[in-house]
Parts: sequence; C-alpha cells; structure tokens
Amino acid sequence: MKRILIIILFVHFVVGMAQSQDTTVIRVGAKHFNEGYILSEMIALILEDGGFTVERKFNLGGTAVSFEALRTGAIDIYPEYTGTIAAEILQADRTLDMQQAADILRTKFQLCISRPYGFNNTYALVLPVASADKLHVKTISDLKQHPELKIGLSFELLKRADGWINLAQHYSLSQKPTGLEHGLAYQAILENKIDITDAYSTDGEIKRYSLFVLEDDKKFFPDYQAVSFYTLSLPERARTLLDKLTGTINEETMQRLNSQALFEKKSHRTIAQEFLLTKNLIGKTKAVASDTDIAIILQKTWVHIQLTFLALFAAILLAVPLGILLYLYPLFSKAILYATGILQTIPSIALLALLIPLAGIGTIPAIIALFLYALLPILRNTVIGLFSVDPPLKNVALAIGLTRMQRLRLVEMPLAMPMILTGIRTAAVINVGTATLAAFIGAGGLGEFIVTGLALNNTSLILQGAIPSALLAITLELIFEGLEWILIPRHLRQRSL
Repeated sequence: MKRILIIILFVHFVVGMAQSQDTTVIRVGAKHFNEGYILSEMIALILEDGGFTVERKFNLGGTAVSFEALRTGAIDIYPEYTGTIAAEILQADRTLDMQQAADILRTKFQLCISRPYGFNNTYALVLPVASADKLHVKTISDLKQHPELKIGLSFELLKRADGWINLAQHYSLSQKPTGLEHGLAYQAILENKIDITDAYSTDGEIKRYSLFVLEDDKKFFPDYQAVSFYTLSLPERARTLLDKLTGTINEETMQRLNSQALFEKKSHRTIAQEFLLTKNLIGKTKAVASDTDIAIILQKTWVHIQLTFLALFAAILLAVPLGILLYLYPLFSKAILYATGILQTIPSIALLALLIPLAGIGTIPAIIALFLYALLPILRNTVIGLFSVDPPLKNVALAIGLTRMQRLRLVEMPLAMPMILTGIRTAAVINVGTATLAAFIGAGGLGEFIVTGLALNNTSLILQGAIPSALLAITLELIFEGLEWILIPRHLRQRSL
C-alpha cells in the first residue's frame, strides 16, 4: 500500500512538473501604442507564470499588420478591441454583437476572442477644457458650427471604417484633418498647433492635460471592449490562464496604468507586473531590467547590425554579378535598373506590411525588405562603373590579346571598383536607417527604442535608438574608407568619392 501511494505521489509530481514547465512557445504580439504594450505584457507575464515560454513580438504597427501576423501564424495572441474587430477586420455593420463576431472569426479565420477584460476603450475627440468652454463645444455635433478648428488625427483613424471619413458623414462635418502619430498629438494640441485630436478614452493624458472629451451624441463609435485575440491552436491551458483577466480592469484603472508609463516613466513590464501582483494573478517574479541597461542597448544594436549586414551581403551577392551580366549583355539593362528603382520608391512600412502574408513577421521579412532596398545602389553603381571605364583602356586590353573575361577581370573590374564600393557603402548606410522601421513587424533592433519612444512621447527613449543608429552609420562610413585604402590603388581613389 505504501509503495502504491509513493508511485501515485511520484506520478502526480512528474505531471505537475510537466505542466509547470510547458515547453510550448507562445508568441505574444502588441500594437505600437502605450496600452497595447501594457496589456500584452500582462498576457505574457500570466503565461510565463503558468510555465509557458513566451516570445514577445511587440511594436507591430497598426491593426492591419497585427491581424495579418495573427492570421498567418506569425504570432499566437495579441490584445484587440471588439469595435476594431467588427469594423476593421470583419468589415461588419454596428449591429454585429460579440458572439456573432466570435462565430465569424472562428469559421472564417480559425481565430478566437476571449471574454472582455472589463473596460471599454472607445475612440473620442478631445480639445482643451478652456477651448471647449470658450467656444461652447460640448458634443461632436457642435463641431459643425466651427469649421475653422484644426483637427489632427492618428493615421489609422483617418482611413478606418469606424474612422474620420464615416464620422464626418455621420455628423456632416466639413473640417479637413491632418494625420500625425498618436503619441505626438497631445504635444501638438498643447502647443496650439492643432485644436482637436482623437483619443482613446483610457488615455492617461486626458486628465493630465485637462482635456475635454466631446460627447458622441449621435452614437457613432461602437463599444471597444478589450479582449485577447488568439489562434485556435493556442493551448487550452493557456486560454484558461488568460481567463484570469476577465473583468479585472475598468476604465479608471486602465487610465491610471497608462499614466504610469507616460508620466512616471515606468516600463510596461513593470506596470503590468505590479498590477497582476496586486490582483494575485501571478506569483512574485524577478525584478524587470530597465530599458536603459547598457546590455539591452548592446543586444538591440547587435540585432540591428545582423539585420543590416545579412541583407547587405545578400544584395552584394546578387547585385554585383547581375551588374556584370547587364554590362556584358546590355539589352535589358535599362529595364532591370528601372525595376529595381521602382522597388526603391515603395514606402518602407508598406513593403514590410506586404511581406507579412509571404514571410510572416520578424527577421526574415525585415531582411527581405532591406535586401530589396540595397539592390539599386549596388546594381546601378556596378553597371555605371563598368560602362565608365575609359574606351582607350579597353582598346589597349583588346589589342594585347586579352580575352573577354580577362579584360573584365584584369582591367574593367579593378577600374570600376571605386564606383562599386561607393554603391555598397550607400546601400549599407540606407540599410542602417531603414532597419529601424523593422521594429514595426517585430524584427527588433534599435527601432524598438524609437517606436516605443514615439508611443510614449519619450525623447530620451527615442535617442537611445537614434544615437546608436547614427553612430553605426558613421562607423560604416569609416570602415568603407578603410576598405578603399586597402582595395583601391591611390590613383583611383578619387573615383569613389
């Protein structure tokens, strides 16, 4: 009997250990705004406390990027809002209730939503209290009497189905808003550069800056209940753990948590951790490292270098041989150069978003995008460099009996090398700057500091990404100068300027 009891206890212990040390990796995403980071950290910390390994994929741009990442399996879960799901993702009318939305998501996309966290973070239009009192503006309908007011809105709201275009039609408004980053809108309104901006009803800035929330008197905006948005493949035990968030956060609490990030400069993980501990939703965890730790900056710099050089190396491997082929067989040279030039004109964010269905999020699509941007300067300089070799020198090489490939290897390529190196140097510097945008698809790097700093309107955090990025670009310039001294004879160096 005692032996049986020992076996039962041992089996129970082993099963318990297996559950507490689940090897499943769950990828948690987050949109690039303050509240999105905090809620995603709550999700991640609850899952980690439950024994899951969590991979954070934050700064995922707006709804389109985040949803595409979830739909394609690049992430497993992120926090979303019911109003956004209905209007933006399902393109449904406002009569769609939460259960109907859940049924459509499961059937059409194999996705699920959790029960609400407990707060409604609806869109709102705000202006300073003093301006509202002076102009007697209390509702959105009142804006119709003040077409002179300057409105600045977040880029996403400008084009959403539940955004400005339909809002203006609903209220018959004539103002022409300008787009700006949400984190910078409050600064613009304080500096009187705009009169009105959009806000989330749980924004910490509303009370801090004494802003008046205009009443949505014609009930345009739907409910935006915060929920977990996840794939059907999310383990059942993970879903059960996340049910702990159901009904735990109200509007006032969320506004307070947002304020802690904005004005007390706490990290999103610290805010989430403290909240979960006070609610007894997780056990005690180790202290969270500050984002200013030199180790974190160095780690993100290293990721940035990897993104830059992997893409650059791949571009060199393709563009230089292709440039040589176009020189030898120039029939299609203009067409191919035009094609690579068109790639250069595609906005970086748009290209990254377009790559998500093909390559998911993270490092791979970022490297593909940087590779495409690096092609043009290298390819163009290779072709121009070879075509620019003085004709008399080509004739001399031909006269002494060199074959076509010998002329290319011994005469034309060495003389074109200054121009080719200039193209590679240009591509490297472009990649360093463009790689900061890779943070929007969860690729990491120094762009994470910049994107998070924009969301928090935190200049010091922006500089943590901008300064190392600038130093990296300068370092690359110096490295290429050194390479020119090594690879290019002195009398040819002026060609590479």
